[in-house]
Amino acid sequence: MNHDIYEHFHPDERPFVDRASEWVNKAGDWHEVKRTDFLDPRQAFILTTLVHRHPDVHVRLDGGYEGAERQRAVIAPDYRPLESEAMGIAVLSIEASDRSPLELDHGDYMGAILGLGIKRDRIGDIHVHEHSCHCLVTDEIADYLNVHLRQVHRANVLTEVLPLSSLRPALVELEEMSLSVASLRLDGIASDVHRFSRARIVEPIRAGRCRVNWKVTEDPSKQLKEGDVVSIQGLGRFKLLEVEGTTKKGRIRVRAGKFI
Repeated sequence: MNHDIYEHFHPDERPFVDRASEWVNKAGDWHEVKRTDFLDPRQAFILTTLVHRHPDVHVRLDGGYEGAERQRAVIAPDYRPLESEAMGIAVLSIEASDRSPLELDHGDYMGAILGLGIKRDRIGDIHVHEHSCHCLVTDEIADYLNVHLRQVHRANVLTEVLPLSSLRPALVELEEMSLSVASLRLDGIASDVHRFSRARIVEPIRAGRCRVNWKVTEDPSKQLKEGDVVSIQGLGRFKLLEVEGTTKKGRIRVRAGKFI
């Protein structure tokens, strides 16, 4: 794979570009089949881009259910059918054993799993319900988690490995807000959504702790558009839902939704 591909991606993405290029080349040149761990949407985009550059390779993405954010990929020579390839995804059911009054959230479940030494890319989407959650994981670690995961935050939990057909997806909840902004600049909208000063928002953006559509963005003046998902480390995520129009004073009315 030519190094000119780097110019299309952020420097921080180069290690993944190298790995993905190796998977694609091995599939095309050596007829190997590769099943990845879970990829975020940006990684899936990079991989798909590289696959499209190779005439003899194709890819299948699957996160365990329709609309999954994090997905595993199978990369293979184009003569090999992918529909029947096992994606290796299991559902880990985690339920508070004592109906703990604690309200456990996505971060609590994620932290408990990572605390057992599991890498982030072994974990897919996490669907939080009242007193329980369904977590999509690679089947290679499902049994390990089923044996060793016994506490989330301060709540004792019971676990069970379920088939994908038993998955109960959770509805994505957004705290919607209407804003009047001077422009569609990233720093301006983010400061209004998170109710922080622009100076405080600019710092993590310039430090590389902000992603727009899962791509690292260090430019506070980046123009957002409808549908963009913005994630700032330590602050969470929001989505620009709609650009509604311009006020008489020239400001822009937008609707944003903060993930809760």
